[in-house]
Amino acid sequence: MNELLVLGLSHKTAPVAVRERLSASERQTEQILRQLVARDAVHEAAMLSTCNRTEVYLVVSDAVQAESDVLGLVSANSRIRPTELASLVYAPRNCDAARHLYRVASGLDSMVLGEYEVQGQVKRAYDTALRLGTTGPLLNRLFKAALRTGKRVRTETRIAERRTSVSSVAVDLAAETVGDLPDSNAMIIGAGETAELTAQAFAVQGVRTLFVSNRHADRARSLAERFGGHVGRLDDLPEQLESADIVVSSTGSPHPVLGPEDLGHVMATRREGGNQRPLVLIDIAVPRDIDPECAAIDGVTLLDIDDLQSAVAMNLAGRLDEVEGAERIVEEEIHRFARWMGQLEVTPTIADLRTRASQVVATVLGENAGRWESASDADLERIERVAQTVVQRLLHEPTVRLKQARDRDDSHGHVELLRELFGLDDVAPEQESNVAAAGMGLAAHPASPAHPAHVVPPGTAWRPASRSSGSGNVLPLTARRARPSTS
Repeated sequence: MNELLVLGLSHKTAPVAVRERLSASERQTEQILRQLVARDAVHEAAMLSTCNRTEVYLVVSDAVQAESDVLGLVSANSRIRPTELASLVYAPRNCDAARHLYRVASGLDSMVLGEYEVQGQVKRAYDTALRLGTTGPLLNRLFKAALRTGKRVRTETRIAERRTSVSSVAVDLAAETVGDLPDSNAMIIGAGETAELTAQAFAVQGVRTLFVSNRHADRARSLAERFGGHVGRLDDLPEQLESADIVVSSTGSPHPVLGPEDLGHVMATRREGGNQRPLVLIDIAVPRDIDPECAAIDGVTLLDIDDLQSAVAMNLAGRLDEVEGAERIVEEEIHRFARWMGQLEVTPTIADLRTRASQVVATVLGENAGRWESASDADLERIERVAQTVVQRLLHEPTVRLKQARDRDDSHGHVELLRELFGLDDVAPEQESNVAAAGMGLAAHPASPAHPAHVVPPGTAWRPASRSSGSGNVLPLTARRARPSTS
């Protein structure tokens, strides 16, 4: 039976120094997804990588093996020991995994409660996996439902009011640090979505911004036109920093764009030119754009994304009342997902249950084969029919009850309990193939006193492999006419 599994870490479990090592570019994400679905235990995969989290969403047949595979793969890519990762990673399954993604998409698990960006990030993660063909029925349903949930939360509650992005919180923090923003020279390094949100936040404060970017120069010019700023080149960054008061950096570079040596020269030049104003650097990129050693330079205040936590806590206070309503929406959607998962699992579980029963019948008949030397073929057929009828009638009521539970919220729980009690996930494929026809036959014809079971068609009865065998080994069934599977 397949399971839904999430493996991930976030700002709640790992510092930025670890998160930046696991952060994946689009190309790296594609490589990881292809590698994952090539594993026997993994059937579907999607990956969400943002500044605050790296998460892999999987549909697996063996959750333990899949966890080991993913940790090994991530460890190799990030050069972090699996033992170190294991203490930071969370791994919810099934409805708990779905609940986690719903909360992520709704902004309930974000550093900034109710943030907008994460909804788009979840959608892009899904689009990437969809384009690569690494999703299937379960992940398609999951991500569509998560995006719907996020939209409901933001529409039906006020959780997204006030400052709802890391960028806006960063600008607020800059204002608290330097004072009146319109009198300050602000610079944004990068020209992506985060840079745009930062520019919007600066514009609200009346700040004209210098946009610095090489990779997305055209987009930087477009942002400058929209928000009344100017454009600079990343190659000229040291010279541009000589007059800056506030720098917010958010590039997608895998390496720092500003180190202590260059910044040390910049600060010396500023002092020689009479500029004694402090320089505030806010690095909201993951991996980080600014080397942490820059914080030791005189006159420099360096804040990374984890340093925004206190500002975020203050921002949170005004929206805590909306959390309850948002969580209620998440639970409504989870109940809907649980019903769907239950419906998905009921039919194969019934088939597996009856397959297990047929295995037991075949085993008992095989163990007693050597004791019936004088029995005729007709006697052997009657013995098997009696055994199959007893099993069929015993399983009839549980089968009916399980089908009735199909549309209830707790159907998934019923299925999981039944599978655990009867060990249905341990059914060996080779055994299943021998008795699948009998199992399907039992499922297709519910037993009742007025409707006796006739699972084995005349002429295809069970026979011992050797009439004189008394070894007690399990003997295979002879060929049966298999009915089409309904699972």
